Amino acid sequence: MRFRIVQQFDVSAADVQQAYLDPAFLELMGSLPKLGAPQLLSEERTEGEVRRRIRFHFAGDLNSAVRAVVDPARLTWVEESTTLLPELRTTWTIRPDHYADKLAGRGESIIEPVGIEVGDPDASRRITTGEVKVKVFLVGSKVEGAIVSGMEEHAVLERAALMTHLRG
Repeated sequence: MRFRIVQQFDVSAADVQQAYLDPAFLELMGSLPKLGAPQLLSEERTEGEVRRRIRFHFAGDLNSAVRAVVDPARLTWVEESTTLLPELRTTWTIRPDHYADKLAGRGESIIEPVGIEVGDPDASRRITTGEVKVKVFLVGSKVEGAIVSGMEEHAVLERAALMTHLRG
């Protein structure tokens, strides 16, 4: 299932990118519902690029159809990402710790200034596009829909947390 999520910010694109790469913001994300505390496994910074590996685990509720084929305790994954700093672009891939034969995800997030469009010189938006694929007979597309819906809900909460973090 392909998806597109747009988050609007009233701060500069550079500030948004900096916040997303701040380990303190990653720690704050652990307080959001449905997503356990992220664990930064590795980070490599070179001029113009940041590569990260972050482990996540799902901490929300799953419906009975999903629980029939997936153990919630085993819903952990590593997000491998590369951020190209000058381009304000991050590409990412989901690497499940379990169920690698059933779940795949990849995408891209681009942060862009939109000040002229909205009349606020510091305004920006983050556009995340990608694809989630669940290979489970009969319920795969329902699970994909649930994952994307959860990502959309999380994006709203994540945006609020990012603004709180920046105004800290």
